[in-house]
Amino acid sequence: MKLTRLGIACFWLCAALCAAQSIAPQTAPETDAKPAQQKPAAGAGQSGASQSAPGNPQPPPDQSKSQENKSQKEKAQEQTTGTSNDRLLFALPNFLTLEHGTNLPPLTPGQKFKVVARGSFDYVQIPWYGFQAGLSQAENSEEGYGQGAAGYAKRFGAAAADGTIENFMTGAIFPTVFHEDPRYFQLGKGSFLHRAGYSISRIVITRTDSGHTRFNISEIFGSALAASISTYSYHPKADKTISNTANVWGTEVAYDTLTIVIKEFWPDIRRAIKKKK
Repeated sequence: MKLTRLGIACFWLCAALCAAQSIAPQTAPETDAKPAQQKPAAGAGQSGASQSAPGNPQPPPDQSKSQENKSQKEKAQEQTTGTSNDRLLFALPNFLTLEHGTNLPPLTPGQKFKVVARGSFDYVQIPWYGFQAGLSQAENSEEGYGQGAAGYAKRFGAAAADGTIENFMTGAIFPTVFHEDPRYFQLGKGSFLHRAGYSISRIVITRTDSGHTRFNISEIFGSALAASISTYSYHPKADKTISNTANVWGTEVAYDTLTIVIKEFWPDIRRAIKKKK
C-alpha cells in the first residue's frame, strides 16, 4: 500500500515539476502596428483626447481584480485562522500549507487537531483511498488481504487508517507534545533548484511554536510510530516484521517529501492554469 502511495506521489511530482519548469514570466505580445498618434481636441487636455481616441479603446473589465480579491481572501484566511482552504491539485486537502504565512502566531493544540481532522475526514479522501485500494489490489500487494470485494474493502480500510493515523501523528499529536509547527510555509521565490532544495529540507527541518528551527521530530518519529501501529495491528500477519515496518516508515517519509515539493510549486501552477483559463 505504501509503495502504491509513493508511486502516485512520484507521478504527481513529475507532472508538477514539469509544469513548474515550464512557467515563465509572460510579457505583453509585440505588434508591428504603431499606435495612431492623436491630437488633442480644442479646449480638451491631452489625457481626455487619448481616452476618447479610436486608437486607445477603453480596456475591458479588469479580470485580475477577481484574482486579486481571491488572493486577499486567502491572505485574510491565513491571518485569521493560521491555516488555508487550499486544495492540492484542486482536490486533496492542503490546509496546512501557507503561501502568505509570515509573522503568524503558532497554532494552539486545539487548532492543530482541528485542522488535521478537517483534512483527514474530508470528502475527497473517500475516492482518494478508493483509488489507492484499487491500485493495491491490481498489484496484489499485501496478499493476505485476498482478492474480490472483501480484499478491496480491507485494502480500502487499511489505506484510510494508514493515512489518518499518520496525519494525526505528524500533524497534531507530535507537534503538540514537542511544540512544533505542522504547517508548511511556502518559500515562493528564488530559483527552481533553490525552492526545490528548501522544500526537501523541510522533511528534516521544521519551525517550532516559538519561531525557531530545529530537527523535525514530528515527521521523522511521528511517521515511525504511525508505521509501527499500522503494521502491527490491522495489516496481514505476514507483514508484521521489523524489516517491513522500516520499509513502510521509509516509504512514508519519501511520500511526504515528494508531497512537500509539490506543495511548494503548486501555487505557481494553480495561478498559471487559472490565468490561461
